[in-house]
Amino acid sequence: MKSLIDLQVGDELIQSDWTEVSQNAVNQFADATGDHQWIHVDVERCQKESPFGSTIAHGFMTASMLPQAFSSVLGSSEKIASVINYGIDSLRFLEPVRVGSQIKFAFTVTERTTKPSGTLFHVSATCSIKGNDKPALVGTFLMLAVEVPAS
Repeated sequence: MKSLIDLQVGDELIQSDWTEVSQNAVNQFADATGDHQWIHVDVERCQKESPFGSTIAHGFMTASMLPQAFSSVLGSSEKIASVINYGIDSLRFLEPVRVGSQIKFAFTVTERTTKPSGTLFHVSATCSIKGNDKPALVGTFLMLAVEVPAS
């Protein structure tokens, strides 16, 4: 596995394992954000009224999984003091993630810029839903690798 600092433009990284999105995780995200909209937390109502047939994860819940998913496909490096989530350039939610679905992320490095504190990586991301041809989300996020100061 390559470390973040060794990634070059064009490098592709794909999670090998699928992650199941549980109702418990959705409920915890709702509690953390205060977003208790019924399409996320009311299982019975969703079975009767939702066009999705079940509760769905918050789009931003799926997006918030990007940094951890990205770090899961990287090796460690003694050259990096820390990795900072630097922001999101673009983000589109294309398909709802139903509770019980399995998802995984794929990443492509699209840009690499040297900054005074380290290296800024622009990373294109796609979240796939197992058994669905349409991705849950696509976007570009930024990660700053803060390098260990030279001694």
